[in-house]
Amino acid sequence: MVRSPLTPEQIEAGRRLGALLRHARAGRDLADVAHAAGISPETLRKIETGRLPSPGFGTIICLGEALNVPVQELAATWRGSDLPMEAAS
Repeated sequence: MVRSPLTPEQIEAGRRLGALLRHARAGRDLADVAHAAGISPETLRKIETGRLPSPGFGTIICLGEALNVPVQELAATWRGSDLPMEAAS
């Protein structure tokens, strides 16, 4: 299966998500957060810098839990909206 290239909008969404995660991590060690989320530090670094703009759903859920960021906030940031999903529908 060949994956379609990401659109500029998807790339920008990944950058927003990465910035939120980096901000939420604040002073916590990258390796500690990655370990708590069950991913490698390199994967977290790629997500935070936007080099991995479309991480897997499970990865995002685990990062949200490790950083105490609700999935609704992660989704709103990815969408570029401050509205919860229910209000955006």
